[in-house]
Amino acid sequence: MNQLEQAVQYIEQGEVEKGLELLEEREQAGTDEEKYYVAYYYQRLGLVERALRIMEDLHTLYPDEIEFRLLLAELYVDDDREDEAIDLLSEVAEDEEGYVRTLLLLADLYQMQGLEEVAEKKLLQAQRLLPDEPIVSFGLAELYSSRGDDAKAVPYYKALLDEHDEMGGVNLSLRLAECLSALGSWEEAIPYYEAGLQEQENLHSVFGYGFTLYQAQQYQRAIPVFQKVLEQDEMSAAYVYLAECYDQEGMKQESYATWKLALEQDKMSADLHVRFAEAAAKAGETAEAQQALQEALALDPSHLEALLQYIHLLKEDADYERVVELVGYAAEHGEADPQLIWELAHAKRELEQYSEALKHYEDAYTSFKTDAVFLEEYGRFLLEEGLRAQAREVFTQLLQLDPTQTHIEELLYNLEDFG
Repeated sequence: MNQLEQAVQYIEQGEVEKGLELLEEREQAGTDEEKYYVAYYYQRLGLVERALRIMEDLHTLYPDEIEFRLLLAELYVDDDREDEAIDLLSEVAEDEEGYVRTLLLLADLYQMQGLEEVAEKKLLQAQRLLPDEPIVSFGLAELYSSRGDDAKAVPYYKALLDEHDEMGGVNLSLRLAECLSALGSWEEAIPYYEAGLQEQENLHSVFGYGFTLYQAQQYQRAIPVFQKVLEQDEMSAAYVYLAECYDQEGMKQESYATWKLALEQDKMSADLHVRFAEAAAKAGETAEAQQALQEALALDPSHLEALLQYIHLLKEDADYERVVELVGYAAEHGEADPQLIWELAHAKRELEQYSEALKHYEDAYTSFKTDAVFLEEYGRFLLEEGLRAQAREVFTQLLQLDPTQTHIEELLYNLEDFG
């Protein structure tokens, strides 16, 4: 065993100091080839300055040696000197040995600088020179995937999977699954997730698998996957999707309990309060639902979904005075959605404040004149108020909108008959 091999063995066994002593000896007394390997091991150990010192000297002595140039360029990158690395590599001619490797390294550099179109050109040039080279196909797949161009990445990953399970430490099945999922090809992505997770399991991929099952409406299969995620990390998104899965499966109590846990992760989210309130109401926990909606509105007074959901609960309790207060509260905070005007009209009608109700129905009409439910409610209110001509107009409009509503046709006939 020579001194360089002994140094490497020491380092691999954890005796780094002994290994460094031998590397320093080879740096001083070794051949130029040995010095190159010393620089290589310095790089692996993170001793970039030492490696640079050697490689800059070697590149000066051997300017045409491609291996020396490539390692020096990598060291410039490690030292945050990307522009110098690009200048160094750009000098390599197309007919030189190692030109394709130079293109690959240049592509990485340009991608690091955000020049993705230039990086793509370098990779496509490498592909023209070596069309069957897997590392080039992998480079293109990774570039397209990283910039969200998943449709272009998919065929490269599929082709690579014919011969390889992983490249550059990347599990190709998982990467392909992620691309397919991003494209909305949920069903196609699932078997690739399953194959990849057998070889390499990580939190990101397990969550992606669960999300893909959820999107594919395979809620029963998604539930244990999200549970597994939460065993490792109580991420808010996993609680949300798990709760959604329970809800889709009609598991109201489980959904309610999971939304409660999700809310504990982010009590400052008005949206989470609203989602929890919805689940609580379904589980029969009306008091908790109302409390959650109050907290949502304290966080965001103009949160329309919270307002409408709260109004719905208040209407179930026939608490129309509170509905009026709530709409007023929303208006004070700049929320004047037409749905709130309709709700206000309905509440005023129930409170027998008919003149005010009429005004609000008239205000809401502009927004809901093509809404059959509103038109029937409005028409019946007009009829109750003795405004038969106006009611007739509204019911006629409703029938033009939906001629199948025979009960309205009969009502309109009676109006005509006794009008």
